[in-house]
Amino acid sequence: MITKYANPTNFEKLAKILTPVFALFATLLLAFGLCDALLISPPDYQQSDAVRIMYIHVPSAWMAMMIYAACGVAALMFIVWKHTLAELFLRAALPVGAVACALCLATGMLWGKPMWGAWWVWDARLTSVLVMMFLYIAVIALTDAFDRPEQGGLAAAWLTIIGLVNLPVIKYSVEWWNTLHQPSSLTSVKRVMNPAMADDMLRPLLVMGLGLMCYLALVIIIRMRTEIMARKIANTTGVK
Repeated sequence: MITKYANPTNFEKLAKILTPVFALFATLLLAFGLCDALLISPPDYQQSDAVRIMYIHVPSAWMAMMIYAACGVAALMFIVWKHTLAELFLRAALPVGAVACALCLATGMLWGKPMWGAWWVWDARLTSVLVMMFLYIAVIALTDAFDRPEQGGLAAAWLTIIGLVNLPVIKYSVEWWNTLHQPSSLTSVKRVMNPAMADDMLRPLLVMGLGLMCYLALVIIIRMRTEIMARKIANTTGVK
């Protein structure tokens, strides 16, 4: 299956099917999720309406980490099997993950100000997410630092794999160190089965998470198709 869709032509056929599907689900889930988060879900008894920032902040954090992990898998596939599509995925997904990470940091600052009384603190969780942002920027810059796209892709792949060590630091930082950041609510089977939040707050959070995942998957697919088309045109015209 991996070998089959590593071919750009086969990927194009699959992408034409997935594009409208992801577009539909992203539209429905985000529309319902936003209405639920902003209009239906109750304010928190301590944080009041400021808690609504959570419905953007937490899903964007999930997506930033998920996309980086997916890039790590793609980087390994490109290094080991030299799959062109894996390199194309890196180029398409890294900027999308960087935007999700930036959104996570921005909403975290907005949420932190009324809760902690400061826009930024050098908390272990916040600092490790900031490191991930720097990694995104560094890898994106590295992809375009060479004349040949394959060379840039290979260098970016190695840096992406090295940066994977930061993901467990982000996940377990609130357990390894004494931090201001609250522990994760849904990162274990026990907490998923018995979450530390009310159902009317958990529901919009999960819906927003699924909606954002569908939207970012749609953007990545569109970017990959655009990159494939650009390379076809470059190969035809001889322009690099």
